[in-house]
Amino acid sequence: MTTHPRFSHTTRAHSFNTAAAQYAANRPSYPPALFTTLEDLAARPLKRARVIDVGAGTGISTTLLHARGADVIAVEPGEGMAAEFRRAHPDIPLVRGTGDALPLATASADFLTYAQSWHWTNPAHSLPEAFRVLRPGGALALWWNTSALDVPWIAAQAQRIDQYFEDAHPTEQGTATKTEEGTATKTQKDTESRQRTPGFLTERAFKGAPEPPPHTHRVVRWSRHVPVDTHLANIGSHSAFLILGKEDTDAFLAEERTRLLETFPDGTVEEAYDVLVIVATRS
Repeated sequence: MTTHPRFSHTTRAHSFNTAAAQYAANRPSYPPALFTTLEDLAARPLKRARVIDVGAGTGISTTLLHARGADVIAVEPGEGMAAEFRRAHPDIPLVRGTGDALPLATASADFLTYAQSWHWTNPAHSLPEAFRVLRPGGALALWWNTSALDVPWIAAQAQRIDQYFEDAHPTEQGTATKTEEGTATKTQKDTESRQRTPGFLTERAFKGAPEPPPHTHRVVRWSRHVPVDTHLANIGSHSAFLILGKEDTDAFLAEERTRLLETFPDGTVEEAYDVLVIVATRS
């Protein structure tokens, strides 16, 4: 079973650079309770702390950290995302780099934060790099907005997305294929859905690291109300759709619009999220 180059990890990681404005305009933010939880788990305040926000993208998390009183430096590898960041946040320092090779001095940060970005790194490199850059007692904080799959309409939508990729592009996604012996392999639908859950992300966060660090985690539930067009644009800003191609993406989103308006006839969607935050402290 092989993965089509168009759907490779690297291709997906770089896909955001062509859709930075769409990403900035439609992706969900994070609730204040997330940062309170982060401070609690790290046992130190963000105010006046030196924070390095890695994989900062268009600055969604960076600006919130700045608003909490942190002294923030953003790190972003992508040219398109970095350009959007600088356009929107010219007063916040940004350097180009990746979590696997941070362009930062040793023992120079109180926090290293990864909002929706740790999974694009290789923990075999990014974890030692994080602990190199952190000061003793500093905290590595990872977090993700995950869809609240206990909400029926959200779970149904997640299943439709998985099914769409399985039906339309089975070989490219590695789904519904057969082994050389001719026995059908299990489809990835269950795996794809589980990858959106806090439990899966917690289990996989430090896979490949030389020695996974002691860490703790919590989940923060929150929601936002957005127009159906914003919700659909949010879906379209995810890497799987960005590399799928406009025709196939538009076809899915058009059908999804019809389904959503049956559930939300006033055109306002209530998105519910479970934010998973994982914190590991450098000794």
